[in-house]
Amino acid sequence: MDHKPMFPPPSAESARKRRELAPKPLEAFKAFSAAVFADGALPVKTKQLIAVAVAHTTQCPYCIRGHTEGALKAGATEAEIMEAIWVAAEMRAGGAYAHSNLALEVMADQEAKAATTK
Repeated sequence: MDHKPMFPPPSAESARKRRELAPKPLEAFKAFSAAVFADGALPVKTKQLIAVAVAHTTQCPYCIRGHTEGALKAGATEAEIMEAIWVAAEMRAGGAYAHSNLALEVMADQEAKAATTK
C-alpha cells in the first residue's frame, strides 16, 4: 500500500502548478499577503504572533510552520510564540463553552415539548 503524508511538503512543483493554474489570483494573493504583513499600526512581530495563534485555531500545518518561522525572524521569542498558541487554545475552548448555549437551548426545548405531551 502506498502511504502518502497527510500534509505533503511544499515543493517547487506544487508552487509551479499553482502558478500555472491560476497566475492572476496567486499574484493578487502574494501582494495582499505582503501588504497585510508589512509594518504598520501593528509591528511585523505582532502580526506574525497573531498569525501563529490563528494558524493554530484554523489548524493549518503549513501556516503554523510558516508563521512560527516568520515570528522568529521578526524577533519573537519562543515564550511569546507559546503564549500566542495558548491564546488560540483559550479562544477555541471559550468558543465551545459559549456555544454550549445552543445545546442547552435545544435540551430545554425538548424538555418543554416532552412536558407538554404528557
